[in-house]
Amino acid sequence: MATDAVFVLASGQQTHYRPVNRTAERIFYSGMAILLSICVFIGFSPTYFQAGLLRAPLPSPILHVHGAVFTLWMLLFIVQAALISARRVKWHRSFGTVAFCLPPIMIVLGVIAAIDALHRGVMIGPLDPSVSAAIPLIGIVAFAIVIYASWRARRRPDAHKRLILIATMGLVGAAFGRFPWARIGLPPAAGAVTGVGLLILLLVIYELITIRRIHRSTLWAAPLVFASVALAVPVGMTPAWRAFAALLNRTIGPHI
Repeated sequence: MATDAVFVLASGQQTHYRPVNRTAERIFYSGMAILLSICVFIGFSPTYFQAGLLRAPLPSPILHVHGAVFTLWMLLFIVQAALISARRVKWHRSFGTVAFCLPPIMIVLGVIAAIDALHRGVMIGPLDPSVSAAIPLIGIVAFAIVIYASWRARRRPDAHKRLILIATMGLVGAAFGRFPWARIGLPPAAGAVTGVGLLILLLVIYELITIRRIHRSTLWAAPLVFASVALAVPVGMTPAWRAFAALLNRTIGPHI
């Protein structure tokens, strides 16, 4: 078990730092990868996984590509966490070069799928199509920012793994929105906020227990991802967003 170490700063002040317990770290990140994948499976099971994957009766061909690529990301997420747990760091890094080809594709597909849904008039719960479109579009912007930061931090494992995890938590918000929240009277958008918030809370609790502080990558990335989920509906209800959504629908929607 890790014990506290004491360091003396240049000013003479003592500070305590808890060394990282690598076993606990591997268990936590592997467990989170599995948990997030289970959430995705539960959320998309009725309309995608149990409906035959590529044979699922989805309303648009782009959604088949979108579903396949995002599913592949979740599988790679589990594999990468497993490689670290197995201490196959070189394999993890080599595989990561391939894995990081996916996010740009995911971002493009996420935008296309969101605009396609807007053009088809898809409503998330009681929300009209323009407000509904704000949820994936704002979410994909947050994902792009955090996943780019994780790539920049690829040589700093402590930041890299947190940013990958937080970026993926944001993606899982779409699965949470498909949970049967109506049974307890909760709208899908509120359910997504609740689910993502709980995932972030697990990371914060883990950090407070293991390193006795919130990591600086978590301090900025977690609020950004949570805000992208929590504020999407309020932003989507503004006149500026409705005008933007109408512009997307007129100019891009017919060509998808």
